[in-house]
Amino acid sequence: MKVVCVVENEVINNSDLQKEHGLSFWIETPNGSVLFDTGQTDAVLSHNLKTLGLPLEKVAAVALSHAHYDHTGGLETMLTIRKDMPIYANPDIFRPRYALRNGEYQAAGMRFDQSRLAPIAKIKLSDQPIEILPGLWTTGEIVERPEPQGSSSHLFIRTDKGWRADPYLDDMSLVYRGPSGLVLICGCCHAGVLNTLFHVRRMFSEPITTVVGGIHLLHAEDHYLDHVVTIIEECFPELSLFINHCSGENAFAKLSEAFSKKVKKCPAGTILDF
Repeated sequence: MKVVCVVENEVINNSDLQKEHGLSFWIETPNGSVLFDTGQTDAVLSHNLKTLGLPLEKVAAVALSHAHYDHTGGLETMLTIRKDMPIYANPDIFRPRYALRNGEYQAAGMRFDQSRLAPIAKIKLSDQPIEILPGLWTTGEIVERPEPQGSSSHLFIRTDKGWRADPYLDDMSLVYRGPSGLVLICGCCHAGVLNTLFHVRRMFSEPITTVVGGIHLLHAEDHYLDHVVTIIEECFPELSLFINHCSGENAFAKLSEAFSKKVKKCPAGTILDF
């Protein structure tokens, strides 16, 4: 199995890739390839896929970690491949999302609503784990969330009772069951990285050996980062981390200090072979 970071906030050195605030992964398995998230724009996604030599026609399915524009903005590019493209996501993904900026609630979710997307794609919504390809699973909804979520104070949904903080019910990750353990691939981990890790441990019997992607510790205080380090040491001792996007520089420094070479950054252009 191979994971390629296609879109990210940064790019590898000396490359022709373009960067943007967004995330997309190409996941290549012996049974086909899946695109996990689509970055913020069609232009950057298309450019980077072409630069990396990753042919769109080989994508068997698209999976979306959650609704935010920086993970779903390039979806139209994927829909040009064929009209029946399978799209895996949580049922809550079509709920409108908003960001509060300069005192104004601005749309921050998907450009496609369900009625527009349904005629041109195979929408596969489930809050339960689904096997997309042999060995590659969605996590389903992260239901148990005793640990803090990966939240941002400016992100909201609108309800009958007014504005409320986004509960991130649509947040999901992917899991690959490899011969040496589980590879967890995250979009933003809005459900919380520890909540997600414990959820995956309940799903499968194999150890989690690797985390790839955004783990949303950008706003985490030092005391909570110390707690994350402690939990990983005690409960997930085999873990290696390739983190990016919303993980945060302070989190990267703390995790690197604790786990040394087992923690690395994952800019666009990174290729991970498992």
